[in-house]
Amino acid sequence: MAVLRQDTFRRVYTGAFLSNIGTWMQNVVLGALAYDLTGSSSFVGIVLFAQLGPMLLFSIVGGMFADTFDRRRLLITISATQGLLALALASVVRADDPSKAWIVGIVFCMGVGQSVFGPTYSAVLPDLVGPGNLAGAISLNSAQMNGSRVIGPAIGGMLFAQYGAAWVFSLNAITYLFVIGALLSVRLPDVEASGADESRLHRLALGFRIARNRFPVGRCLVTMVVFSFLCLPFIGQMPVLADRNLDIAARSTAYGWLYACFGLGAMLGALSVGTVFAQTPKETLVRVGMISFGLSLAVFSWLRMPAPAFVVIVVVGFCYFATVTALSTVLQLHLAGNERGRVMALWMMAFGGTVPLGNLVAGPLIDATSVTTVVLPGAIIALGLGWWADTRTERPYAH
Repeated sequence: MAVLRQDTFRRVYTGAFLSNIGTWMQNVVLGALAYDLTGSSSFVGIVLFAQLGPMLLFSIVGGMFADTFDRRRLLITISATQGLLALALASVVRADDPSKAWIVGIVFCMGVGQSVFGPTYSAVLPDLVGPGNLAGAISLNSAQMNGSRVIGPAIGGMLFAQYGAAWVFSLNAITYLFVIGALLSVRLPDVEASGADESRLHRLALGFRIARNRFPVGRCLVTMVVFSFLCLPFIGQMPVLADRNLDIAARSTAYGWLYACFGLGAMLGALSVGTVFAQTPKETLVRVGMISFGLSLAVFSWLRMPAPAFVVIVVVGFCYFATVTALSTVLQLHLAGNERGRVMALWMMAFGGTVPLGNLVAGPLIDATSVTTVVLPGAIIALGLGWWADTRTERPYAH
């Protein structure tokens, strides 16, 4: 892609990719560790809420920071802090009976850091390439995020099965050095402050005002909230689903490969938006993607044999991230550079922050019923979103 010929983008992109491999090693092991320690889908949901819940609580503040402070310095500081927290987590889980409270507490602190890092990084990315290459940059960035979702779980699952979680978390701490090194080697564009003469409260509310007044932005965000809360709990509950539906132990290499297959599909789906579907209207791609996701997830929820599950979950991942990438592209095409941080904070809240709420509800329901009872309705709702998620710009804006 043309965006890779731009040196600053390439360096930041490569550093983020290597760091994200470590992050996904940790993510897949966190859920598996929570289930391995307790056998409870409810505790899996609690750990996921600690990891992603801060995005719901603090992403707006993170977005304001992204539009106010030096983004490069902010990203470096957070990355260094995340590395130290990963080392602390490794220290806790080395115990024979690790403290569940300490695990949840450290993971929560890492979630707070990510709630600032996410909007800041999302706001930086388009400024590195310009509007003409925005779709390609978003697609490529989604691909690296999901490429790391392939490599990270495969490595993490293997290390967890053979050496334990502490090795995985320690290795994740080291990978933060890659993104720190990349950021230290570049200069990022200056961003004109937005709303500098407004009060802090009004500046925090800017993202909500934009979502209310620009129909495509508001529809994208609401679609993502519903999708994340009702259709995506299966991602956080993957170790439970693997164990109860497919007879794949959470602490096994096979589980790491199952998650890696999901990541492979997601990576291919993200890449397809800027390549195979480059000329397809992204508004159309969102709706078709939702329907395809719903159908493939319904099939996956009914499977009880491992072999076909490895194939079907690739399709689920493809449809999932092709849809999300297209939706993100539509959203960002309607934002100016000095608005992006706060609106992308809302996106992070919708995309990442709502998922743990869904898992807090899904965990006890799964313990009381079954995984399929929770996952299948999410697939049906995704089919409905295929009709509702109309983001075409010719529709009237709200006033």
